[in-house]
Amino acid sequence: MEFHNAILKLVERVETLKDRVITEEATKTSFILPMLSALGYDIFDPTVVIPEFTADIGKKKGEKVDYAIMKDDKPIILIEAKPHTEKLDRHKTQLERYFTVTDSKFGILTNGIEYRFFSDIEKPNVMDQAPFLIIDILNLKDRDIKQLEKFSSESLDIENILSMAGSKKYVNGIKDIFKKEAIDPSDEMAKFYASRLTDKRLMQNTIDEFKTYTKQAFAEIVNDMVNDRINSIKTKIAEENNPSLIAEEDESSKDENNGIVTTEEELEGFFMVKSILAEIVPLSNVSGRDTKSYFGILLNDNNRKWICRLHFNSKTNMYIGIHTVEKEEERFDIKMVEDIYKYKTQLIATVERLLT
Repeated sequence: MEFHNAILKLVERVETLKDRVITEEATKTSFILPMLSALGYDIFDPTVVIPEFTADIGKKKGEKVDYAIMKDDKPIILIEAKPHTEKLDRHKTQLERYFTVTDSKFGILTNGIEYRFFSDIEKPNVMDQAPFLIIDILNLKDRDIKQLEKFSSESLDIENILSMAGSKKYVNGIKDIFKKEAIDPSDEMAKFYASRLTDKRLMQNTIDEFKTYTKQAFAEIVNDMVNDRINSIKTKIAEENNPSLIAEEDESSKDENNGIVTTEEELEGFFMVKSILAEIVPLSNVSGRDTKSYFGILLNDNNRKWICRLHFNSKTNMYIGIHTVEKEEERFDIKMVEDIYKYKTQLIATVERLLT
């Protein structure tokens, strides 16, 4: 939990400062060094973290990588930093050269927001072309934090990470292929299904026909999985909580004709928020209270400890307002109810603050 909280604080820091941090040095100081500290490395101990680590490359002497994390006087993790305003795609070659001439087992390319983790799974001492792990600090998932913790000073186990990296690389590859095929099915994918479902000759018109079927099928599968997940959450919460909390009226409007209608979207949003917060508080501690303007979600049924407000009355202008330190309510526009999951970090941070 301590590591989890440290990462969430870093997320808040990045969100607050990202518009003011422009240069590479500012990115290092404001984002990357705090990440290394959160991972438990003493950034002020040159036997642990060496800035501007020298990695001679062939005839080029004095080539430097931004940081090296050391173990037994050898670099085990090399870190190449770029400004957070830059995309990382064109900077991999530089890290690749450094990796080859050192004993490092891991390379990290980062702009302080996105972290790309590389190793030498395919060929020893040659950095793989694709990262085995990509973590976006501003779009964290639970599994991302767990993966990050494996790189902490207390948990670092090279063999364990390498084993994870191998499987993670191929899982990520399959996910990427699936996403591409779901959006734009290839001829090969269409042929695969057509050959099992029809006796038609696999001419181009048949292939094109099955590309359309394949795209629609993938879309329906994903939609069904999302709906199944929502229904599962709703059933579980309904079993564990008093349903009357969901439709509880606002204290200022208790007459029967107050015009409040709790919609299906509001209930789904409520269940999603509860499922997110179940990681840190009991489900019974999160309650809902509908009003004419919004559906409020509270901690311990306390009006002064409101967590967020679901503004779903307008189907074309839906948004979630999250209780923040600096502002009474920070607005996040959403296109569909499932988008609430994008703001998991902010919701958890709000509840942790309200608990203190």
